[in-house]
Amino acid sequence: RGAMQAPVLVLNENTKREMGRRAQLTNIAAAKAVSDIIRTTLGPRAMLKMILDASGGIVLTNDGNAILREIDVNHPAAKSMIELSKTQDEEVGDGTTSVSVLAGELLSLSEQFLERNFHPTVIVNAFFRALNDAVEFAEKLAQPIDTQKPGELEKVVASCIGTKYVSRYGDLMVRIAIDAVKTVKVDNGDRATVDFKNFAKIEKIPGGDLTESEVLKGVMFNKDVVLGSMRRHIEKPKIILLDCPLEYRKGESTTNVEVNKEEDWQRLLELEEEYVKKICDDLLRFNPDVIVTEKGISDLALHFLAKQNISCIRRLRKTDNNRLARACGARIVSRTEELKETDIGTGAGLFEVKKIADEYFTFVAECENPKACTVILRGGSKDVLNEVERNLQDAMCVARNVIVNPTLVCGGGAIEMALSHALLEKSKSIEGVVQQPYQAVAQALEVIPRTLVENCGANVIRLMTALRAKHANGENVTWGIDGVKGAVTDMTELGLFEPLEVKTQTIKTAVEAAAMLLRIDDVVSGITRKKDPQGGPQAEEDD
Repeated sequence: RGAMQAPVLVLNENTKREMGRRAQLTNIAAAKAVSDIIRTTLGPRAMLKMILDASGGIVLTNDGNAILREIDVNHPAAKSMIELSKTQDEEVGDGTTSVSVLAGELLSLSEQFLERNFHPTVIVNAFFRALNDAVEFAEKLAQPIDTQKPGELEKVVASCIGTKYVSRYGDLMVRIAIDAVKTVKVDNGDRATVDFKNFAKIEKIPGGDLTESEVLKGVMFNKDVVLGSMRRHIEKPKIILLDCPLEYRKGESTTNVEVNKEEDWQRLLELEEEYVKKICDDLLRFNPDVIVTEKGISDLALHFLAKQNISCIRRLRKTDNNRLARACGARIVSRTEELKETDIGTGAGLFEVKKIADEYFTFVAECENPKACTVILRGGSKDVLNEVERNLQDAMCVARNVIVNPTLVCGGGAIEMALSHALLEKSKSIEGVVQQPYQAVAQALEVIPRTLVENCGANVIRLMTALRAKHANGENVTWGIDGVKGAVTDMTELGLFEPLEVKTQTIKTAVEAAAMLLRIDDVVSGITRKKDPQGGPQAEEDD
């Protein structure tokens, strides 16, 4: 009787469902495919990827995050691998390629355990155990540095830039990144905050040569003074920053005024003029040289201000205004009548409008103690400038990490090899099934030095054996791969260092992602949205 029973359909017929082993293996395959895409972009001999985006623009880059951001994937596991490098980019800014490569390697090594019927939970527990030990070992191997000592910070940023497109101009880029980060660094008692996303603006101006790039001791923005007759060069200017319009305020809602007498109409017009005059008088009391507002300035106001020989700039972006305020020491005022002497910026040494190529740029430079800056990048073409900007972002992140947490580990795959060896030694004391997946983490860490060797075209097997031999008795922990020559070298002599934070974050993110993908045993896709009785899709409720 049981044999004849009709099959019970729980899910809708259109939904696809992958269960158990099959789901795990396809997830692993997808994750491996993503990590293979960017594997060749690791190290100083990295290849570039050219990606055509939806609008027909070209992205030329070897920054892991920038590549994966542009790729359109529809496999859920591959999407989570792409999220990985995004997280890494937001958290520490560097190591976006390593994190995907490491996660892909961890997953491909765990395939063998699934085939031998290990339970995913066992593998995941072993992974996390190895992760905790690896972070602990890494902290033991790390060495603190003094960021105030000249040359220390430069070494770290140089090894970050060494793998990038701009490595030819290494010294210049290192200097720019460190200058920018040191300018925007603010000490709040015991801890330093470095917000270069908001206060170190990167202005890309095509033309010229990369060597003309510089960090301004002040800010620059793409605006000209409102009237051609205004002064374009002022030394030691007094600057007022506003975020209110210098024109007659219209009513919020539509206002109708009925006027019976002609004199009343005349009076109305006079009131408008008087209001604008009052605003200008509020400003003129302080005798400023430059007035900058985020909103508009009416012709009448311009007339009053130009008569007093004041240069005006209108409709400036809010972010630019914030940077300007931090650079020249002014405060942004919302109402002219509340303006005080202390709100006026006197920290700038020079206000100047220059013409670069076809556009006018306003420079507020030579500031005394600027807490914001503009990085000017010059270069051959837009694509080159975009890539240089991405590289500079990474370099500034590394500089920030080291200033906030000044501990370093050796780069060039040395720390990975040292951790790999330490974990293998530790695994000998572990009993039971957990031992093998634990060793897999140690094996996976070798993928970083191995990829470095592959990318510079050296003999992989010979070099990896030589490197393992160096690390074999727990000594020589500073030996790694010189990715340019393709030789086993002592990293302290090469001066290749990386922030500890970047490394620990890379390992944490990779292991956690691999563990998460391994735990999936059921993938249901093709679910349609429920429809309401009227036939339109239901509105999703807001949380």
